[in-house]
Amino acid sequence: MTTQVNYKEPAPIMNKENPFESMMERFDTAVNLLGLDVGIYKYLKSPTKQVITSIPIIMDNGNIEVFEGYRVIHNDVLGPSKGGIRYAPDVTLDEMKALAAWMTWKCSIVNIPFGGAKGGIKCDPTKLSIHELERLTRRFTANMLDVFGPERDIPAPDMNTNEQTMAWIMDTYSMHSKRTVTGVVTGKPMILGGSHGRREATGRGVMIVSVAALQKLGIKSTEATAVVQGFGNVGSIAAQLLHEQGVKIIALSDINGAIYNPKGLVIPEVINYVERNSTLAKFPGAEAITNEELLELECDLLVPAAKEDQITSKNASKLKCKIIAEGANGPTTAKADPILQEKGVLVIPDILANAGGVTVSYFEWVQDRMGFFWTLNRVNTRLERMMDEAFVNVYKTAAKYDVPLRIGAYILAIDKVAKTLKLRGIYA
Repeated sequence: MTTQVNYKEPAPIMNKENPFESMMERFDTAVNLLGLDVGIYKYLKSPTKQVITSIPIIMDNGNIEVFEGYRVIHNDVLGPSKGGIRYAPDVTLDEMKALAAWMTWKCSIVNIPFGGAKGGIKCDPTKLSIHELERLTRRFTANMLDVFGPERDIPAPDMNTNEQTMAWIMDTYSMHSKRTVTGVVTGKPMILGGSHGRREATGRGVMIVSVAALQKLGIKSTEATAVVQGFGNVGSIAAQLLHEQGVKIIALSDINGAIYNPKGLVIPEVINYVERNSTLAKFPGAEAITNEELLELECDLLVPAAKEDQITSKNASKLKCKIIAEGANGPTTAKADPILQEKGVLVIPDILANAGGVTVSYFEWVQDRMGFFWTLNRVNTRLERMMDEAFVNVYKTAAKYDVPLRIGAYILAIDKVAKTLKLRGIYA
């Protein structure tokens, strides 16, 4: 007999900065609409594995320092767990739990055979030398030998980690395996089994779903205006690709502030300027504005591709966009969602909008396992097909349940994982 998990109203977020609570509020809403069995609910809300490990390393000055590392595997029902590793001083277990769960739903939405995971090391990488970072990465990998594996758990780059970090992980794992194991990580350098199109994948995915959303609202790309918050890897590539689609980018921002030109910014010129100056500040032909002002500009499309919690209950009512495509993880708080819904803003949730990265990571894993590598055109063509299909499926699900796209995405993802779990059963 099915017993519905009935929360008439989702439990309030006691700590608005707790990402796990924010994820759970949306999760509970979707679960109620699906009418999931209580046992399935308990299974899906709980991480499969949480690992906390001490990482002692010898610093360059000869002293021993001990860092703390985490790896959370939220779910592996659909396949091996997949998720990035970040190095930051504010890494917490709650953050890892939330991001791992988001990865589960993200993989489910784009229909790839992975579960969700996330990892991190609590450290300040800006204060570590390249040799200290290598020792930290290798010792963390050695501590995780029973967790990582191409058919168990596959890390990838995240905040403050990169291709070099992944190369160290791959080499350390391979040394212990007594053979080269390229498929243990993704986001590797091309020469070590990386994939064409991986670096651009997240930004390209944002562009693909943004164009699909514009079409749903009857807006031609060549007549659309867009604002992009954040000019890192995701934001700059999304801006460039939207520009190539004919979208007029009227404002951009980075950590130093924002620039605005209602006539449109020429993105290749902006990219060249940033490469020379390492900032958007003082870009010629544009007006300097604040990040707060940028979010409130009138436009068709807003792409928050910077940090979490940028659109909140305090500023959501001031937004003048028609579409939000969440390039960053968690840029919109749960309390802002109903305000945006009331305003009629179409929000493409992060678990769909930025899923291009994990999709091409999946492509890299497939290529490593085959030992046969694809052209950039093949990678991009397959990414476009999978992102388009995911957008259509989320849109249909949202329409079926008469809910925003975010809840539609959660319903789609949770339903697939729940059905798979029921078919597999509980081993006892």
